[in-house]
Amino acid sequence: MFKRIDHIEVLTAAPERTVSFYAGVLGFRERERMRIPATPSGPLEIVYLELGGTMLEVMCYPEAQSIPCRDAGPRLGWQCLAVEVDDMDGALNMLKESGVEVTWGPVKRPGYARAEIRDPDGNPIELRQWYRR
Repeated sequence: MFKRIDHIEVLTAAPERTVSFYAGVLGFRERERMRIPATPSGPLEIVYLELGGTMLEVMCYPEAQSIPCRDAGPRLGWQCLAVEVDDMDGALNMLKESGVEVTWGPVKRPGYARAEIRDPDGNPIELRQWYRR
């Protein structure tokens, strides 16, 4: 019945900065851009980014006066996005060279390694390397 995660939405006030981070730093591929001229919150701009079969939908309401608070409808971000990496140390070195700071980790356990970074809006991104035996 349920097959996979189709997409994850992230609402941002700075879509080009967000797209630049996910595409330029994390290697997402831009698939499509669209503008929906009329929604209840005004015009909506969307950029679809893809990584490993999962879509990230970057959304922006450019004419909105403010972003609604968490309890009153749409909000910035999500709780956590996790991205699998092949080599934790290599990924962290590349991110450091790109100016991305690690907010915690890496924590290395027998079956995996974890670390966390933040996107330009401050949303947490967990990095996870699974050790295969």
